[in-house]
Amino acid sequence: MIARLGAGAALALVCGLAAAAVLTAPPLRAMRWLAPGVDAARALTRRPSECLGAAPTAAGAYEIELGRAAFRTPLTLGGQAARAGLSCETCHRSGRDNPCFDFRGVSGAPGTADVTTSVFSSHRGDDVFDPRPIPNLSGPKSLLKVDQDPASGKLDRFIDGIVTQEFDGAEPPPAVLKGLAAYVRALAPANCPAAASAPVSAAADLADARRAVRAALAALAHRDPDSAIAMAEAARSRLGDVAERYAAATLAPQRRRLAVAAIDLAAAESAIRRDRRAGADALVLWLARSRAWGPKVAAAQGASLYDRGVLEAAARRYEAGAASAAASGGRVG
Repeated sequence: MIARLGAGAALALVCGLAAAAVLTAPPLRAMRWLAPGVDAARALTRRPSECLGAAPTAAGAYEIELGRAAFRTPLTLGGQAARAGLSCETCHRSGRDNPCFDFRGVSGAPGTADVTTSVFSSHRGDDVFDPRPIPNLSGPKSLLKVDQDPASGKLDRFIDGIVTQEFDGAEPPPAVLKGLAAYVRALAPANCPAAASAPVSAAADLADARRAVRAALAALAHRDPDSAIAMAEAARSRLGDVAERYAAATLAPQRRRLAVAAIDLAAAESAIRRDRRAGADALVLWLARSRAWGPKVAAAQGASLYDRGVLEAAARRYEAGAASAAASGGRVG
């Protein structure tokens, strides 16, 4: 089952990021897997638009929501990838590809990855460095190597192999695995919005967290506590993404709100394990409270690393620190 974080870990996830040394570590961990020469501030303050189609049935919509949330959290992959902060979305931004991806020991040219590397897998590592282009999951289906026909079950098995073999992750709950396949099937060129990209924003990331919590409630309605817990974990992971960008000392009130929200989600997960009804009540209460603190967090975005100018300044400070450390023989990041 997907790895779980306790309440203490949730607090550390949200609050501990603020203590990171600005000059010795990248302001955002995603900078560690950007190709050299990429404008980090530009790359990390916009994301491709999502080419997601609507499901024709309520059951299909439920599956897609499970998959969408799982796609965005490192906890799905588990293992070394999760510890590094990598999720399915890292290589497939908004369900597309990522031409800026460059992970040491995994990538060759930018936008490539070796899927049989021992960096992430004890199962598939073959000691041959053969990175391949990251496929665009929102491109024509004919260009993708795996048959996506639900009747064949090939996509479900392929994704299961990615999680459990390619990344050494734990077996996802069956509904989450089915949801990941449903999400990938729902991505298609015909579903792409007119705008090619959209701003990365606190409001959008918090909306993702709320979507994951609503998916958790739906899972409980389906009498599936394991999937509900996975969705609550995905929501907490998204809160961590927001908190990472709110590292400035002046944003301490927003980090506290995020910390409380993360702890409340951890408590809801514990309630789900004890009693399905109690867990649902806790999630409903969390959603209600988020309507109060969420806008306050989003309103402070201009002082955070969601703002391109703020991120540019932080990146310059990091680069200056890296240059200084290199000149003195030290190490950074």
